Amino acid sequence: MEEIGVGLIGMGTVGTGVVQVLLENAEEIERRLGARLRLVKVADRDWDTDRGVRLDSSLLTTDADEVITHPEVHIVVELIGGYEPAKTFLLRAIERGKHVVTANKALLAVHGEEIFRAARDKGVDVGFEASVGGGIPILRAVREGMAANRIRTVFGILNGTTNYILTEMKDKGESFERVLREAQRLGYAEADPTFDVDGIDAAHKIAILASMAFGCRVPFEAVYTEGIRDITPQDIQYAAEFGYDIKLLAVGKRDGDTVEVRVHPTMIPSSHLLADVRGVYNAIYVDADFLGPTLYYGQGAGRRPTASAVVGDVIETARNLLKGVSWRVPPRAFQEDRFAAVRIKPIEEVVCQYYLRFMALDRPGVLSKISGVLGEYNISIESVVQKGRDAGQAVPLVIMTHEAREADVRHALGEIGTLGVTLGRPALIRIEG
Repeated sequence: MEEIGVGLIGMGTVGTGVVQVLLENAEEIERRLGARLRLVKVADRDWDTDRGVRLDSSLLTTDADEVITHPEVHIVVELIGGYEPAKTFLLRAIERGKHVVTANKALLAVHGEEIFRAARDKGVDVGFEASVGGGIPILRAVREGMAANRIRTVFGILNGTTNYILTEMKDKGESFERVLREAQRLGYAEADPTFDVDGIDAAHKIAILASMAFGCRVPFEAVYTEGIRDITPQDIQYAAEFGYDIKLLAVGKRDGDTVEVRVHPTMIPSSHLLADVRGVYNAIYVDADFLGPTLYYGQGAGRRPTASAVVGDVIETARNLLKGVSWRVPPRAFQEDRFAAVRIKPIEEVVCQYYLRFMALDRPGVLSKISGVLGEYNISIESVVQKGRDAGQAVPLVIMTHEAREADVRHALGEIGTLGVTLGRPALIRIEG
């Protein structure tokens, strides 16, 4: 029976899951692959922590180079995360002719061009299914299942932490700060939740996904990114009254030679399938010209789901090794030299509906002044809600607009702020139908 050697760098949560899959499902994998996957070497800085998995001490090392240079390692799996030393390890493995698998979305979103170019030059495969959507096989679906289609739209819930927070805020009516603290206590949010709650994690993922969906380069810095810190229970309540739910959406749309890629809190109709995605779950909606709309749902993080995706990439790479081929399917769905030249649309050019909430002074003429400014910038009003009366004080004034251009909305809000009829900064949430 032929063997394929696997080396692992990083035995944290996901790395431990990968080892468990390789050990517990070895027979099932062998039946599917027609060969054995053998764990040859595992590198980690900490071998004192009990991970609940027993490995022969001869497999363990604290030196990643022992994994990369081991002659019996055919596939190197990188699961340490971050930019460095992960990038150096991957490039070093590629240079030695090793195939690589990673779950590192931040690295691929920022340095993917360099990594894919190096892999193409050396003729080795790069697997990265686990970098987007955890255990959801969305990248494989886009890469192979939709190969005959032009994908028009891809958007979804790509961060479980923020989805959990927004779900709890809606169910319990509590503030962002209170729910975040509870999420940290339960282990759903990191001690430093910045990458999650500020939308950076979702932006890394949509940069990768949109690049594959539309066959173009999407620089991470071109992704407009906005988090959920400013969402209030009041906004969630108003959204429900209008028939909407608030989700942190990662959005990619293609319009000819222009592509939109953005991450921000978004109102979606409560009847939409994504509105029912609760807690830490992820879901991605894809609309393609021949296939039509499809939805992919599952656990977007966690030891077992993410490890499932990582080992799936290892198996696919091993199949190629057994057949003596590489790059049979382009890792980013399109041939690298056929990526389209597109313009990433700035957020100022985006056109959609808007939810606007002002703290407006309760006195005659205020609504007419605000609506007058909106009209001057070609922003028409679909509906207005104002609850409570407190003469001379500020009360919530909520306006739902028809489709408008982002730049016009921003200019209008700036001018409304000079009228002296509102207090503080207005809330703005984009709406996707």
